[in-house]
Amino acid sequence: MKTKIALMTALMAFSYTFSQENQSEKNSLTVYSRKIDSIVVSEKIKMNKELDEVDKDFKKNKIGTDEKQKLKADIASKYEQSINEKIDARKTEFEEATREMVKDAVLKPIDSLRKDKNQIVMGLGGIKIRMAEDKVTPADYLKSWEYSVAIVGTSYTTKDKPFGFLNNSSEFKNTVLNSGVYVARYESQLGGYKSPVFYRIGLGYRWDQSKAKYGRTFTQENKILDIKDFTKGNLKDTHINNHYIFVPAELKFVLNPKYVEYNGTEYLDNKASKFTIVTGIYGGVRIASNIYNRYSNDYSKRIVERETINHGVNDLIFGAKLGIGYAGFNIFVQKDFTPVFNNNTTLTHKYGLQIGIEIMNVNF
Repeated sequence: MKTKIALMTALMAFSYTFSQENQSEKNSLTVYSRKIDSIVVSEKIKMNKELDEVDKDFKKNKIGTDEKQKLKADIASKYEQSINEKIDARKTEFEEATREMVKDAVLKPIDSLRKDKNQIVMGLGGIKIRMAEDKVTPADYLKSWEYSVAIVGTSYTTKDKPFGFLNNSSEFKNTVLNSGVYVARYESQLGGYKSPVFYRIGLGYRWDQSKAKYGRTFTQENKILDIKDFTKGNLKDTHINNHYIFVPAELKFVLNPKYVEYNGTEYLDNKASKFTIVTGIYGGVRIASNIYNRYSNDYSKRIVERETINHGVNDLIFGAKLGIGYAGFNIFVQKDFTPVFNNNTTLTHKYGLQIGIEIMNVNF
């Protein structure tokens, strides 16, 4: 499913923006509109009561079909005139509301009229959403909260070959996209208003999924995590899942800073499209690990086994991250310095190496 999401976002090579009007500009017109609605509803209730009486007289044979139609037409005409007269009486209020809106529009600074408060951008990097209801000045955009979702390819390496991504000598099957990273983080500028450096700190969830090769599966016997041939039937799917909560601490560098002036002060324009480099470290705690097997045999076409892993996996991870990005497109590499698997396993490739693409960013 994550592969489908990546393909969909890659095909969406377009962007669009939308803005919301200031609520204060709409208050007067909203009040007027509600009064009109109240008049219409009130008159229609009274009209329907009279129409119901006509229907009752018709059912009791007090009036004929022609008279029924004539009475209904007269009642509708009467209430149409009544509604129009009562709305005409409110014209003064409507004109006052209109004058207030024009006055606000004329007196409001041009920059504030053009400013997009909320923004969605879809492109090759996925979806980037900016929620900025409370942001007014350029300084407000220099700090924000962000929620990020990334699809990731996870591979495991040996200590002496730390960057052997998709290594054929590994016990794991080479899979391009098999994991996910979800992070909520705070970002703020370091230094003065023109500084191109930002720091980020957050809280994230990391899910790593890896498959064994050649119809084999993960097992744990005698407190040892191992990979063996599957003998229970026809193996359809097998993988091992590791789940972590982690804390990232990062620095972001803007390579092509652009500036904007506001009230005589220059600020880094954090709304402009920019090239960035991100570097940082992370530390995490393993919260769960399990083995998943799905197979068939002579008695059933679908058998699913889930087994909690109790041995062979370390509880803590520590590593570093390097990423590059432009506008809404961000790609990164993460490398675990500590082994994911410990000495209670026969696995030789123990160090996690991840390449990820952020497919959604929501800024607040």
